[in-house]
Amino acid sequence: MSRIRFTAANGLSGFLDFLSKQGFTVLAPVEKPATAKPSVVFEPWNKGDPVNLAKATVSPKKAVLPECETLFSFSKKRSPADLNQFELALDARPEAAPVAIFGCRPCDAAGFPALDMPYLSGLYADPYYKAKREGMLIITLTCDTGCETCFCHWVGGGPTSPKGSDILMTAIEGGYVLQAITEKGQEMLEKSGLEDGAEKFAAAEAVRKNAWASLVPAPNLSRAPEALKAVFNNTDFWIKWTSKCLSCGACTYFCPTCYCFNITDEGSPQGPKGGRRLRSWDNCMSSLYTREASGHNPRPEKYQRMRNRVSHKFWTFFENWGSYLCSGCGRCITNCPVCLDIRAIVLAAIAEAGNADTRDAGK
Repeated sequence: MSRIRFTAANGLSGFLDFLSKQGFTVLAPVEKPATAKPSVVFEPWNKGDPVNLAKATVSPKKAVLPECETLFSFSKKRSPADLNQFELALDARPEAAPVAIFGCRPCDAAGFPALDMPYLSGLYADPYYKAKREGMLIITLTCDTGCETCFCHWVGGGPTSPKGSDILMTAIEGGYVLQAITEKGQEMLEKSGLEDGAEKFAAAEAVRKNAWASLVPAPNLSRAPEALKAVFNNTDFWIKWTSKCLSCGACTYFCPTCYCFNITDEGSPQGPKGGRRLRSWDNCMSSLYTREASGHNPRPEKYQRMRNRVSHKFWTFFENWGSYLCSGCGRCITNCPVCLDIRAIVLAAIAEAGNADTRDAGK
């Protein structure tokens, strides 16, 4: 069977309706009005809802890592047989409904394999993340051009990269070509009833080729891990590059690959409704993030927190997993209120480490 299908532009709603009938909750990008400028966010789609296929303001990361989720609920009560004993009830079932993410971009899709590494491939797989991930279908729209804040091709991706996608969709004249990347994607396309798109695939390839041609050549980041290691204790370097940071955390909250979280308990086990344990997004740029119960904070200065964030993405994560913890979406740049650019920091670290090597060689 062909792995390529085609739909006219007005057929997308029918395809989304098909996915809904397959039992998926469809998350699609929709436009939200705002005071300054509209935003595009992923929300559950219902038949008849409009879809905005512009690059979303936020990534669909919350499909596997909600902003706040209940890990388990708990309660306890005295045993009627022995009032000195308590009966503890715990509900920790990691349940998740199947979700289809529609219309994300390659940099968004690449975020999921990055998150899989710590959540699924470590010593222990996270059951809550795993339940959501196993039920996911990811349908990605390729980009038709690069933009000045995107740098997916710096970190091994690209405007048409299939990494993390089950179905790769490309806009051509008259509609969309859908290409199955995984077996799950092929199964959905075969069931969809969409027409065979093999004859239109050449047009999709031409669009993809033009997208790559629009990109500015990527610098070589192969020295980034060792360079960041070399400048880690260079306080002057980090203060210089972090001086204008507001520690607002926008860079982390908009990131498809950041996964810091906090754990809190809410309620009382002996209360009428019991209690629950929550996992919520956290922000490593916040001064509260590493503050200990004693009041001591091992990273009290913002330069130390930025150093940790950049080093984790381009050094220590690479050391542990063999890839960068960055998909190059550029949201940390476009949403930074002071225009701090992580690319500039990494390139400056590489240059600084190279200068240090030159100075050492001249001694």
